[in-house]
Amino acid sequence: MTAQFRIQRTTSPKPARAANETPAFGTVFTDHMCLIDFHEGKGWHDARIVPYGGMPADPASTVLHYGQAIFDGLKGFRGQDGVIRLFRPRAHAERLNRSAERLCIPALDVDTVVETFVRLVDIDRDWVPSAPGTAIYLRPTVIANENYLGVRPAHAYTYFLILSPVGAYYAEGTAPVAILVEDELVRAAPGGLGAAKTPANYAASLLAAERAKKKGYTQVLWLDAVHRKYLEEVGTMNIMVKIAGEVITPPLSDSILAGVTRDSVLTLLKDWGVKTSERPVSIDDVAEAAAKGTLEEMWGTGTAAVVSPVGRLGYKGKDITINGGKTGPLTQKLYDSITAIQYGKAPDPHGWTMPVMPAR
Repeated sequence: MTAQFRIQRTTSPKPARAANETPAFGTVFTDHMCLIDFHEGKGWHDARIVPYGGMPADPASTVLHYGQAIFDGLKGFRGQDGVIRLFRPRAHAERLNRSAERLCIPALDVDTVVETFVRLVDIDRDWVPSAPGTAIYLRPTVIANENYLGVRPAHAYTYFLILSPVGAYYAEGTAPVAILVEDELVRAAPGGLGAAKTPANYAASLLAAERAKKKGYTQVLWLDAVHRKYLEEVGTMNIMVKIAGEVITPPLSDSILAGVTRDSVLTLLKDWGVKTSERPVSIDDVAEAAAKGTLEEMWGTGTAAVVSPVGRLGYKGKDITINGGKTGPLTQKLYDSITAIQYGKAPDPHGWTMPVMPAR
């Protein structure tokens, strides 16, 4: 893959002031996007930044018929010092390649992917919001685009990157959310696509999420596909519980996405000397701890929400209230610590942030 970029700037820029109007998550997009093509025998080539716009798809495009697509998501933050910092961009580029391997998509050069992040954010830096709790969301995506009807890996692909100024992911903001335990439908099964960030996983989650919303819950807590009792993920987040002073999170598997924020939280907990275990935890364990009064906190971790406290858990027609429905002290400390690093307000001992300096 070449790192030489062609750049075509828009002749009709949109007013970037919309970036500071904290639009609903993922509804406003910046002036430009990045594209890279792949053709068998030629590899990844023609990296370019062009005005944001439609991407015509042939009706026979393989992505429309066989779903060969992957994506990732990360954020950039404008600090009080004016510097824009990307949070763990290399980890996200590496995860994109892990998803690519599972979907039989050719690997991308990690350095080049990170460079697309930096270049596009730099070009559209006026779109990066500065209000507290806001960020620029980066969505790198790869789709198969060969015009062919037949079940096999495609011979042509397109990588694209788009940007969106965002505020809080959930309507509740950083307030505790209510989640419903899903013990009927399944998001991902062992040996499936659960560890890859691919559209199929999200399509599989929609029905349960809609059912949960109709019942007054914000998201769904998925259980494992085999026993229907072990915690796996919460909607778009990894899940963690604090029981009797111990933080427990399900171990990574081929049905659980390896969250970058999850890894960041586990690193901080280790730094702080908090007892932490990556092991299976069942919904019955959680219910029993609640009955005993040892269920202290519960939260989800993910790029979009960072750390989201769970205040109410619905299971088999009953609600479990966690920490009086309020954000727990460890949950708050994790959120405050990660966001302080993201906005450049605190030291970054693990080198998680990458500043995006203006091109000369």
